Amino acid sequence: QVQLVESGGGLVQAGGSLRLSCVASGSFISINVMGWYRQAPGKQRELVADIITGGRTRYTDSVKGRFTISRDNAKNTVYLQMDSLKPEDTAVYYCNVNVRRRYFGNNDYWGQGTQVTVSS
Repeated sequence: QVQLVESGGGLVQAGGSLRLSCVASGSFISINVMGWYRQAPGKQRELVADIITGGRTRYTDSVKGRFTISRDNAKNTVYLQMDSLKPEDTAVYYCNVNVRRRYFGNNDYWGQGTQVTVSS
């Protein structure tokens, strides 16, 4: 009942920028946490950044100072602005949301993933 649609991935050169977006829709009362994860080939999925309703954010150390997460609550959308991209940022990026649903409590949902490739 909850769907996440991601966009904004692509191929860029090192030092370039991309902006990912994720729009949530479906049956939920409110969105609690929105975040971005990534998974590179042969690697485990890792948290990149997340943001709570009040705006507090956290980032993995490798992206601090380069990536910025934000959200538009009115549009149920989360963004990830990625600047100064490095080849090691190459991965599939997944949107994740934790939502409050009537009769179902709090649940996590995942986007389909969008490929980010950074060339040297």
